[in-house]
Amino acid sequence: MSLRSLLDLPVDMGWRHVLFANWPVDPAVVEAHLPESLTVDTHDGQAWLSVVPFTNVGVRPHGVPEWTGFTLPELNLRTYVTHDGERERAEGDTGAADDGPAADRGVYFFSLDADGILGVSGARVFHHLPYYFASISMRAEESQIAFESERWHPGARPCDFDARYGPTGERFTFEPGSLDDFLTERYRYYTETPSGDLRYAQISHRPWPLYEASVEFRDNEVFETNGFATPDSDPVFRYSPGVDVTASGSRRAE
Repeated sequence: MSLRSLLDLPVDMGWRHVLFANWPVDPAVVEAHLPESLTVDTHDGQAWLSVVPFTNVGVRPHGVPEWTGFTLPELNLRTYVTHDGERERAEGDTGAADDGPAADRGVYFFSLDADGILGVSGARVFHHLPYYFASISMRAEESQIAFESERWHPGARPCDFDARYGPTGERFTFEPGSLDDFLTERYRYYTETPSGDLRYAQISHRPWPLYEASVEFRDNEVFETNGFATPDSDPVFRYSPGVDVTASGSRRAE
């Protein structure tokens, strides 16, 4: 199989026990860390940084039985972006930027720590994602998830994380245009290659089932590791039991 065909290969997986820990920040704080062709996306004038611990389950090539897949616990720091080229195409009504909803509303990852040699290596090589090797423990403690991560990637800055989180109350439905819609209904992620090329993948899944969340942070170096000061704003916490996902292969952004 050629490198090109590996890049184009879609992947099926499940995202489980997901915490969205979201902090509002000044857009200029985020803009300074983005590739030139990406623009920070805002809600009510604020950019957002989100720390997201969860686990991937059943990670495998699209169409392959779930039992063949592997598990990949993960911790990432992300923000919300639009791509200049895709937005211009949409505004010019020259045709859909891609199949799938909200094609120009994307996520940009600053870092992704994960516990799995195969998964981390494959994501770095074939999808140019900033994955780092980490030792991660994720376990259920009564009604909460205990998530601990320690990065051990050669040559990378250390990044320790330790949190307890879980759902509170009843599942709720969010409205289009709401903050929850802005933070979770994202169907594309962008990444930049070492040579400076911008690439993306389309994501397909049903809308997130969401709950308000209780969170206790015992250690959180994710912001510092990525060159951000820890925000002093009030965070918004959401929990989801998860969704099943199909991700396209890596594509070059025009």
